[in-house]
Amino acid sequence: MQDLEQLKQKLLDEAAEAADLDSLEALRVRALGKKGEITQRMKTLGQLSPDERREAGQALNQVKDALAEAIETRREALEATALEARLQAERIDVSLPVRPERSGHVHPISRTIDELIAIFGEMGFSVAEGPHIEDAFHNFSALNIPEWHPARQDMDTFYLKAESEDAERPVLRTHTSPVQIRHMLSDKPPLRIIAPGRTFRADHDATHSPMFHQVEGLVVDETTHMGHLKGTLIEFCRAFFGVDDLPVRFRPSYFPFTEPSAEVDIGCSHEGGQLVIGPGKDWLEILGCGMVHPKVLENCGIDSTRYQGFAFGMGIERIAMLKYGIPDLRTFYESDLRWLRHYGFLPLDVPSMVRGL
Repeated sequence: MQDLEQLKQKLLDEAAEAADLDSLEALRVRALGKKGEITQRMKTLGQLSPDERREAGQALNQVKDALAEAIETRREALEATALEARLQAERIDVSLPVRPERSGHVHPISRTIDELIAIFGEMGFSVAEGPHIEDAFHNFSALNIPEWHPARQDMDTFYLKAESEDAERPVLRTHTSPVQIRHMLSDKPPLRIIAPGRTFRADHDATHSPMFHQVEGLVVDETTHMGHLKGTLIEFCRAFFGVDDLPVRFRPSYFPFTEPSAEVDIGCSHEGGQLVIGPGKDWLEILGCGMVHPKVLENCGIDSTRYQGFAFGMGIERIAMLKYGIPDLRTFYESDLRWLRHYGFLPLDVPSMVRGL
């Protein structure tokens, strides 16, 4: 027993002084492995009398348990030290661009939003944001969309569960127009904003997605008229697509929240089976617009006899697909790194009002 106490103290000292995990593992194998010192002593218990076997067995188990606990305690300490050393050695500034710079790519949607902000920013627009979950007033009623309108049906719109039987069901916003409503309710004219962001509709195919992105613009003051709307959108289309003589036309249309309303088409042609944006024989619709309906202004507490304005909206994925030749909307959300390397952009090449597009 005296020899066993000496062995116990010797092993515990070695465990406490182990310099690294490899040394600690070697000690465990030497003491507790199949051929370890403690294991070999356990095998000799059969040669003892029952009383001696019971006493020696209890003593050996105590040594075994004490050593196992000491090894585990030392292992945790060594692992913590190793982790701290690794954290110190691998510390990086996460605000810096990835290294190397060309290994990461900016998604085409993020790139397109930056381009939109840069173009409209030069025209004096500021960026406004709003919640994804809206109520019926901000998403529909304030925009002069009646209750019987198809856009308010479950087949087209995602509704959430109401808090109670009498409560109105919240809705995932179907456009970023609620941002315009909130801005008109909280700020006084003159107003000049764009509202880029996610929107949600119950549709899914090669050209539609249940979640997609829109950007909408709003100008409200005492002098704005249809000519300003046309000039703004013509300059935007030519700047975004990089075609100085890009033909742009306005076709009469209908939207509940604008009057008069128009669809905007840009010129294009099909050369060699490919779509080419620019002067040509064909036209391509890209966005809708119009003068803000007087009822919308009145719903937001703005005097429609004094103020007027214009609004427009377009799908960010759609214009990105046209500009960068992306054939299928669904690929935007498949998280395919090969696709991102092909269509993505370098992280340091960011459009801005200073650097341009």
